[in-house]
Order: sequence, then C-alpha cells, then structure tokens
Amino acid sequence: MDETDQKLLSALRHDARASLSELAGRLNLSRTTVRTRLEKLRERGEIVGFGVITRADVQRDPVRALMMIGIEGRGTEAIMRRLHGMTEVRALHSTNGRWDIIIEIGAETLERLDEILFAIRRLDGVLTSETNLLLSTRKRA
Repeated sequence: MDETDQKLLSALRHDARASLSELAGRLNLSRTTVRTRLEKLRERGEIVGFGVITRADVQRDPVRALMMIGIEGRGTEAIMRRLHGMTEVRALHSTNGRWDIIIEIGAETLERLDEILFAIRRLDGVLTSETNLLLSTRKRA
C-alpha cells in the first residue's frame, strides 16, 4: 500500500459516501485511478467493508468511560462472562501489563456510570480498578 492508497483510505474514513469524482478531486487523481485503486484495495482485503455512523450511535452514550481492572488469581474467564451480560459494557479487551481487562462502558448519566462501576468492583476476583472518562472522540476507526 503506497502513500496514495493511504490518502484514499483517509478520505474514505472522513466520508465513506464520497463519490468517485469527489475523491478524485480531493486526491488530485482521475476517477478511473480512484476506481481502480478502490477495487484493488478491496480485492487485497485492505478494505473489508463500509459503515455508517448515525446520530443515534453518537448520542447513544453521552457518558463513556474506560475501566481497567486487575483480577486476582485465575478468575478472568468468570469475570468476562459476567461483564458480557452487562448491557452498558460496549467492549472488552484483554491486555498485558498492569491491567488484565479494559472495559469500554457507555451510560446515559454519570449516576448510572457510577452504579455500573460499583457493580463491576464488587465482582468476585476484581482486585483493583482505574476508570477514565472519555471526554471527546477525535477520530474513530
């Protein structure tokens, strides 16, 4: 993947609905070149799909946080199963280093977030935790 492909992907991340003509204009390329490069990126598996972010997606979780937890002993699988059942848990990440799991949480209010954090801290095997509020998102994958 060369610099032009990277610029094309960046433009698509900014606006996946941009027409070939718009992309060509932004990148100073011909429509044919943009189309050919897009086809090759899809064939090679660099682009695996296109998505839509709706207003509801953005407004769904006015309060968002990352919670890192340290787990005592070998309780990780049991705790992960419990976390899967919590509707406010948006994603679970296993990791290395100081923390065993990083949890992405979304809630309607700070009060609800506090309730969720309290419930997670009370799970058997959760030894320690640290939570950071997400203030704004400057770039989405």
